[in-house]
Formats: sequence, C-alpha cells, structure tokens
Amino acid sequence: MAFAAKLLSNRLSQLKAQAHYISQNTKGSSRRRTWKTTASVSFPEIRRSLFVGPPPLTACVFPVRSLGTGDCLCACVSRKPGLMASPLRFDGRVVLVTGAGGGLGRAYALAFAERGASVVVNDLGGDFKGFGKGSSAADKVVEEIRRKGGKAVANYDSVEAGEKLVKTALDAFGRIDVVINNAGILRDRSFSRISDEDWDIIHRVHLWGAFQVTRAAWDHMKKQKFGRIIMTSSASGLYGNFGQANYSSAKLGLLGLANTLAIEGKKNNIHCNTIAPTAGSRMTESLFPQDIMEFLKPDYVAPLVLWLCHESCEENGGLFEVGGGWIGKLRWERTLGAVVREKNQPMNPEAVKANWMKICDFENASKPQKIQDTVGSIVETTGKIGSDGRVSTNHTSQAASSTATSGFVDAIGHKLAPFSSAYTEMEAIMYALGVGASIKEPKDLKFIYEGDSDFSCLPTFGVILAQKSIMSGGLAEIPGLSINLAKVLHGEQYLELYKPLPRAGSLKCEAVVADILDKESGLVLLVDVYSYSGKELICYNQFSVFVVGSGGIGGKRTSDKVKETVAVPNRRPDAVLTDTTSLNQAALYRLSGDWNPLHIDSNFASLAGYKKPILHGLCSFGFSARHVLRQFADNDVSRFKAIKVRFAKPVYPGQTLQTEMWKEGNRIHFQTKTQETGDIVISNAYVDLVPTSDTLNKTPSEGGELQSALVLEEIGRRLKDVGHEVVKKVNAVFEWHFTKGGKTAAKWTIDLKNGTGKVYQGPAKGSADVTITLSDEDFMDLVLGKLDPQKAFFSGRLKAKGNIMLGLKLQTIFKDHAKL
Repeated sequence: MAFAAKLLSNRLSQLKAQAHYISQNTKGSSRRRTWKTTASVSFPEIRRSLFVGPPPLTACVFPVRSLGTGDCLCACVSRKPGLMASPLRFDGRVVLVTGAGGGLGRAYALAFAERGASVVVNDLGGDFKGFGKGSSAADKVVEEIRRKGGKAVANYDSVEAGEKLVKTALDAFGRIDVVINNAGILRDRSFSRISDEDWDIIHRVHLWGAFQVTRAAWDHMKKQKFGRIIMTSSASGLYGNFGQANYSSAKLGLLGLANTLAIEGKKNNIHCNTIAPTAGSRMTESLFPQDIMEFLKPDYVAPLVLWLCHESCEENGGLFEVGGGWIGKLRWERTLGAVVREKNQPMNPEAVKANWMKICDFENASKPQKIQDTVGSIVETTGKIGSDGRVSTNHTSQAASSTATSGFVDAIGHKLAPFSSAYTEMEAIMYALGVGASIKEPKDLKFIYEGDSDFSCLPTFGVILAQKSIMSGGLAEIPGLSINLAKVLHGEQYLELYKPLPRAGSLKCEAVVADILDKESGLVLLVDVYSYSGKELICYNQFSVFVVGSGGIGGKRTSDKVKETVAVPNRRPDAVLTDTTSLNQAALYRLSGDWNPLHIDSNFASLAGYKKPILHGLCSFGFSARHVLRQFADNDVSRFKAIKVRFAKPVYPGQTLQTEMWKEGNRIHFQTKTQETGDIVISNAYVDLVPTSDTLNKTPSEGGELQSALVLEEIGRRLKDVGHEVVKKVNAVFEWHFTKGGKTAAKWTIDLKNGTGKVYQGPAKGSADVTITLSDEDFMDLVLGKLDPQKAFFSGRLKAKGNIMLGLKLQTIFKDHAKL
C-alpha cells in the first residue's frame, strides 16, 4: 500500500492536468452530458473490460508487473458523449450498509438515501484496527441523511451478529432488499509475525461477518423474489500483497462466497456481485497523502455499487475493480493445457517439466465461467488418454482413436454444395478500394476505373469469388465433425490463377475438404475451392481453417496436400512498401461479402477479446498482394501466378501496413507488419510471378543496375548488324536520363547519326539532338509497347528537350525490338 501511495503521488500532477484538460473541454456545453468509456486489459489469467461514467484518469491504480513471456497489457479508450439517461431510483427499497460510519460505507449510504432508499447505517464505531466502539460514527451519517430529507436508522452491532443488523431493517422499514458488506479492519503483519488473534479477527470481520449478515437477509430476499448483495474484496485478495496474508485470504474468500451465492440466488432474482475498490477511508488515511485521498474519493466508487444493486441491472456473479472514476471487470482465463500421463502408466514430474511451456501457453486460451467448464473439460480430456499417451475419443480404449479418425474418413473428400459467384466491374472496383487501391497512385486507376483501357480485376479478388464455401456455414455440415463456427479461425490462404480474372462474369465454384490435420490444440481443415468459367479452370483456392479446441484425437499432423508456407530470406528486404489503412477500412472491405460483426461491432469484438473491431485478415492479404504486384510486376495482372500467406496477428483499422519483400527468381517472399507496433501480421508468405523473357527477368545487381541498361546493351549489340541502315533512317543522337525513385540513376546515349551507330553509357560525346528523361520502369513499358510515348509526354511521365519530333523515329527501333 505504501508503494501504491508513492506511485499515485508521482502520477497525481499529470492526472490533475488531464482532468483540467477534460473540464476545460466540456465547459460551455448547452446540454448535460455523460461520457461512455470502454477499454480492455489482458493478462494471462484475467481479462478485464471497462465501462465507466466520468473520463478515466488512469487505467491502473497499482503498479503493473511484467508477468512473463507472451503477457500483454493493452488498453483502448473511446469517449462518446450521450444524453444522460433517466436517474436510477431506489424508492421503496431498504438498504443495509455495514461499516457505513465513514469512507466507502458513508458514501454508499448517502447515495442510496439521495435516490429514495431507506438506509440502515451500521457501524461499530471502532478504529481501523478493530479496537473500541461507539455510536457517533453511525449517528452522524444518519443525521446527515435525515437533514437532506432522507430516511435512515443507525445500528451499532458487530457484523458478527448479523441477525441483529437485519432485524433493525425489518423493525424500522419492514423489509430488506440490499446488503452491502463493506465493514472491514486491518491488522497488517508480515507472514512470520501474524498472531492467531490477528488472523482470526480479520477473518471474523471480513468473511464471517459478511456470511452472518447475508445469511440473516437471505430467506427474506427469497420470499420477496428480490435481493441485491455486494461483497467487498480487494486487490490484495486478487493479487496478494506483502504483509496482508490474513487480509488477502479473507478478501479472496469473499469472492468465492459471492460466486456461490450468485448461483444459488439466481432463480429467486437474488444477484450477488463483488467489488475490489481503491478509495480513501479510515483504513487508508494513514497511507495516502491528502491530495491522493481527494483523488480516490469514495464518491467515485459508489455509482458502481448503486448500479449493481438496481432492479434493472442483470449483472450477477461479476467481479469489478474500481477507483478514481475507473471501473474494470475481471474474468478468469485458462490455457488449453497439456495431458502429461499415459494410460496405465505412472505420472511423473519429468513429464510435467517436458510439457511446461504448453501448460503455460495462453494462446487460444479458454475463459471458464462455471465449475462445469473446468471439471467437464478435465474429465473429457483425461478420459481420452490412450495407451500411447495420445488422446482418443472415449474413456475406455485406445481403439476409440480409430473411431475418431474414422470420422475424418467421412469428412475428407466431402464436397460442399457447389455455388456460383457472379460479379460486375462494380464488385471488382469495390474490392480494389477495400484493399487500399487509390487514385493517389496513378497506376491503381486500372483497378478502380472501369473506363480505363487496361481495366483489370486485382488477382486476389479470386478469394472473394471462392469464400462463400466458408462464409455460408457449410463447414457445420461436414459429416463426422462437430464444428462450432464461433471457434473457427482463418489460419492460412493459398490462391493460384490459371489466367487473369475476366473484368466481369460468373464463375462456378466447387469446394471439397481436401484433408484434416490434428494439431492437438485444434483441427486444421484444408478446404480446396475450384472456380470455373464454363469448363475452363480460372483459379484455385486453399483455405486453411483452424478449429480451436477440437484437436488431440489422434489424427495425422501433416499432409502432402498442404500448400506450404516458406520462411522469408535471412537478409535485408529488397523492397519495402507501406500503406496506411483507413479507419473505415473494415467497413469498406466487408462490402465484398465478409459480414462478420467482429470487424464492425465494438461489442462483438469485445466479446471475442479484442479492444475494438479488427481488420479482416484477407483485407491485409489484399494490401500485401497489391504491394508485390506494384513493386515487381508493375501492376501487370498477367504476371500474377500464385500467393500463399499465414495470418499471424490482427490488424486494427487505421494502422499502417508495411510489406517487406525479397526477390528470388520469380518468387517474391514477403512478410507484412504493422508499422506502429512492429508486429508481424502476415508471415512466411510468397507470391509467384509468371516469368517474362530472359532479358527482362534478370535481377538487378546489388549496385542498382537498371532494367533499361539491359535493353540498351542489347540494342547496342544488334546495331552491329543493322546500324548502317538505322543511321540512314534516324540521323540523330539521343541522350537518355533514367530515374529511379525520382532521382537520376543513369545516363545513356544512343548515337544513330555517326558511323554505323553506337550505344554507350554516359552523356553524349558532343551535342545531343534530343534529351529524354523518364523512369526506368516507364522506359521498359515504352520498349514493350505498353506505354504510348505521346500519352507519356502529355502526362509528364516523359520529358524531352531539343528536336522533339525526332523522338518519333525511335518507334522504328522499338517496334522492331519489342520482344527484347
């Protein structure tokens, strides 16, 4: 607690500044508003989500320690002003608050009374260590409530006499609706110094006292079919704290008590929730300076308690941390674990050691909510242990393994219902925009303007045409398998094109389960989809679908039908391209047919464990493929052959995608990262390109040799045979300035005026009749006839000075040698 005080003191000035900023920005508002704030914090064993009224000044009151490899702490805050809802009232309700003479209890009592409740203010009147007693603390709070027009009576009994407290409520008001178990004391000692008395008094007040008061009210609540109960735990109980072994054990015991009461009381509309507050009180006033006590006012905790106790609140069995205007809900998280014994064999610690990393791996963790989730999964898993240590499908025999995998026999080769995918230029353009094509990049116009003379579908649009087999729920109909679609993840993707996609058309798609692999933590389904135009195969997709938690049944782990990923080279990338995704990127991409609310609905994303909606993996896939196509194929879709990727981590709309590329022959290896975090989101990926002629397919040297140089050298060789004739036709000297990345990278001269002609690197030896400047890439398009020189000139891509008309004579050369 002392360390927490120091931390809070150090942060206070910053927090005050933030609070001042917020107050300044809300001044002058013509309507009263509230703030809606959401956030999430992930730990290996506990997951939190936030929903709070006033703007949070911090997301953590106590220091956060590193929890080990793979642990993460993430938070997202979004504020949305909204009109205040009608106030929550407690008219006719009777509320009993223990320890209500000061601090949190007083804040609760005043707040309930202000909203119409009749309140029993209980306080023994002793100090924070439990010594002494008196009536003044409770009396002052009762007097304050009555002075404001509220209804309240005092009770001075110890919570260990729970029936007396409840009797006070019944005698004064005739019923009991809400019990706030708030009373508490401290007897802090290091573990070796705790006496029996220190241990017993803490447990009697906190745990035994809460039990006694709640039990006394329980039957009354059952009869009236209504009850709300709050247990007060502590961060010390949740995480432990030096010097508080007695206190932390009692506080965690309250959580267990509350969880059971939530289960037993549910059918009678009795809800029980637990809070772990951090606030100024009699127990903390000696630890925190006054300015921190002001920041941690009990008033910032009371709104949560009132909401949890309102008749309209359906929360039951929840656990919340709260303090300073911040509220977080906690839940348990459990690894998939590992089976470390074999049937009819003794279990040993060496097996535990060998599986320790798997036992502690929180990837694909489950989130148990009830005891059946734990006991059931253990019985189910360990009951499947076969004699070879693998997991089979029933509780008795290794032979059951063959029973499980026999289900694979029915599934493998299963054909999903065939379907047709029709599209027009509009769908192709919508997809291109969804994966980042933009008018900012002139070469993208061919993908987003149907009037472009070279209008084309992006090659990766082929995935959209095939995805209906996965999106339509057909996986749930595969015989021999029981697939929970909520646990399906897209692991890898392969696409191969046999010819460029037509600009519009209708493809018939046939899907088949090619194979099933057992990865222990889940099954991998290989779904092959063949897309035909008439009888002609246009493209082939392989979707690698991972079904979480369905593995470990003795199936094979590898298959020759898998389109394997390939690790990227261990050297610096040859090229890097970036694109910043729009905040609306997922909203735009989903119009191409992936309607999963995970990518648009914040509430749904939160349920899935994400701080906000994530971008579609296939959207990042499309961005990356565009980068490769632009960098190494100049957006020539006829050169695209195949792509394979593995989806590694999620991307959030608004993040910048950075594609790192390595060229090895006609294969372009790549990986994609989010620039903001450096996380690899697509790994072990590649694009295969269709080879061009030998000359154009040569890889530039490390020194930066240009493709134009290869062509000019070839022209020079050919001039040896036809130079005399060409010189007669042209009679001019051309000086070329080739650019790369906007800068002049090389100068070449084509002398078709002197002797039999000559081509050499460097400026003209003498004066040039025409000087032409253009990029290395545009020169190649010019040579191949893909770029019209007049259009290039008027668009500014080709610049010329001197006798420009002589440039027309160059077409004679390029037409004759267009197949270079």
